Order: sequence, then structure tokens, then C-alpha cells
Amino acid sequence: MEQFVLDQQHAPSYLPSGKHWQLVWQDEFDGDTLDRSKWNFRRHLLQQPHPTFTDEGATLDGNSNLLLALIEKDGQYYSPHLQTGYNYFDRPGERHGQSKFTWPIARFQEHQFLHRFGYYEIRCKLQTQPGWWSAFWLQSPTIGASPDPVRTGVEIDIMENFKRDGEVTSGLIWGGYGPDSKGAGRIRYKVEETEDGYHYFGLDWSPNGYVFYADGKETCRIDGPVSEVEQFILVTTECMGYRNGDQPDEQLRQATLPDFFTVDHVRVFDEVPK
Repeated sequence: MEQFVLDQQHAPSYLPSGKHWQLVWQDEFDGDTLDRSKWNFRRHLLQQPHPTFTDEGATLDGNSNLLLALIEKDGQYYSPHLQTGYNYFDRPGERHGQSKFTWPIARFQEHQFLHRFGYYEIRCKLQTQPGWWSAFWLQSPTIGASPDPVRTGVEIDIMENFKRDGEVTSGLIWGGYGPDSKGAGRIRYKVEETEDGYHYFGLDWSPNGYVFYADGKETCRIDGPVSEVEQFILVTTECMGYRNGDQPDEQLRQATLPDFFTVDHVRVFDEVPK
């Protein structure tokens, strides 16, 4: 890996060697307010409002970090999902006039950032308490709209952290989220402890496939299917238990608050000619 130094105030990036890279999008989380021109909140899941997806708990600490918090209110738990675009299937249908039919993607919304190919990197500190998970991933606005993932995109899970033992998963999902769903390259590995607690997770997405990295080391290669559509970035957290009911997982009740998934930066680089 090659080091890219942004400036002396921010941590460097570590980019795959042998290519020339150009920074094309970033958030360093400077200042004291989340940049809403770059991020919005995901509040729906498969056309349904999700009761524990919240627009609360995403704050900046004044030291160039985004803090995504686990929140408890009256025995229920909530956490934020950030995204730079939208899925058509996440928007609830709307009835128009007297018609019995609904338009299944509601109103169109402007994407903040869509991109195809390149290197995607997060520098982050994993949460410490049980019962909730964090993820850094890419999604297509039209995943599952056809059986061809090249044309409609794939879910690219660069990093998902479910357990507090340092285990991380990554891989691909395409074809939607029903009986036609398919996947490839799902791996599990454990990150080693670092002196400051931060970790790097990255993805080199190219026409030749996907290469995943953690802390400067390659973890996985997947040849395809390679999405040829622009996709958006998600930095998300989620409380366990609520996908199968309306009560938190028992692990959540054991969590000691406050607890945060901490993000130092998110950056996107394009490969450019030498």
C-alpha cells in the first residue's frame, strides 16, 4: 500500500500500490455540524419506516470525528444510518387521488453522491458495547430491479462488525433481498488491535472486480459480478432484535452507554492515467 497524505491535521490514506490515484470525494468531519450536503439519514427499510432508524445521534466531536451513538429511550434502542443516496425500494409507496394503485418509489429524491469504480476508504473506531452493529458499504439505487447485477448493481459490504471480538465480515449481495438474492465472497476475519484503536477498511472496485483491504492488508478478492452503475455510500449502525420484532435483542439491554461508532474520515479516490 502507498501512503497518501492529505495534510498535517488529518490521518493519511493507504492506497493500493501500482496505480495513480486522485481524491474525488471526502468528508473529514471537521467543524461541529454534520455536512447535510453530503449525507442524509436512512429512515426506511424495504418501503417501511424502521422504528429504530433515527436522525438523532450523529454528532461531530470537534476533533475531526463523526460519532454515531447508540441511544436508549424508555427501554427501546435507536441508532443512525447515514447515506449519500437512496434505494428505490426503501421509499414507501404513495396513493394518488382515488386510484387503488400506489407508486412504489414515492417521490424522487436528489442523490448527494453517486460514483462508479475507484477506491473507497473509511478510518474508524469500532463500538465497544454488545447488541448493535456498524457497517461501511456501497449500494445501488436500483438493486434487484432486474436479474442482471451488472446493470442494476450490487450491495458491496466493505466492512460489517457484529461482534465485539474484532471480527469483521465483507462480501457481495445482489438480486434483491428475497428468494432471488445471491451472494459471493463472504469472508470473516479479525482485525488486530491498534495503538489508537482506529482501523482502515477499503475497497478497490474496478472493471476487473473487487479487492478488499483492512489496515493496509488485502483481505479478499472477488471477480464479480461487477456493477457498472453508479452507487452510493452508507455508514450505518443498527440495533439488534428489531428485524424480527419490536423488542431489542437481550444483548442490547446489557450495553453500557454512552457508546459510539467513531469515524475519522471517508474518502473516495479515482484511478487516473499515469
